[in-house]
Amino acid sequence: MNKVFESAEAALSGVVRDGMTLAVGGFGLCGVPETLILALRDSGVRDLTVASNNAGADGFALWELLQTRQIRKMISSYVGENAEFARQYLAGELELEFTPQGTLAERLRAGGAGIPGFYTRTGVGTLIAEGKEHHDFDGQTYILERGIMADVALVKAWKGDRAGNLVYRKTARNFNPLVATAGCVTVAEVEHLVEVGELDPDHVHTPGIFVQRIVHDPEPRKLIEKRTVRTADNGGDA
Repeated sequence: MNKVFESAEAALSGVVRDGMTLAVGGFGLCGVPETLILALRDSGVRDLTVASNNAGADGFALWELLQTRQIRKMISSYVGENAEFARQYLAGELELEFTPQGTLAERLRAGGAGIPGFYTRTGVGTLIAEGKEHHDFDGQTYILERGIMADVALVKAWKGDRAGNLVYRKTARNFNPLVATAGCVTVAEVEHLVEVGELDPDHVHTPGIFVQRIVHDPEPRKLIEKRTVRTADNGGDA
């Protein structure tokens, strides 16, 4: 089956709507489905709930949807590096379900596995635990966390074939594989598109059964979040 669409706009057509919940891959500026995010921005859908590790940085990634006020609520673990995110939250314009990073990863994994909830010790005794069910196991207190089951998942892969089998590189593998399983419909943006049979099955991170639509983006931006330099050994600038 050929799951490739000619553009990001076409890949999102018919599957995005106002008020939906999305899971979006990425870790900082790495592994972000930027082309799909821009197409989502241009679609004009609003009142979105977005589960993602962070909201990108100023001028990039989910910032695009924040500055157009299309996101109503974020489910995130890291809220730094994005002044607009902080401004909207502090002004009461954006809901935030703050979630520890490991818990967020497990919530996405659980949702993808059809598990509605699980218990964890992370967050016990903190603001994270307020309003959540508590239960004792073997003398330790745990809180109930819900799995995340998104209407649509957006992921970024380094390489994929036309059947939707995906391979990620390095840090992009942190959240994208979990996000890919958590969506009722998963749309993947791939840097290198190959024919079915070209990927070594042992190297596939996300099997094509989890992916319904693919868009090819051969020239993604390669941004550096924090550019640093060091002094060369000879005392000059590197």
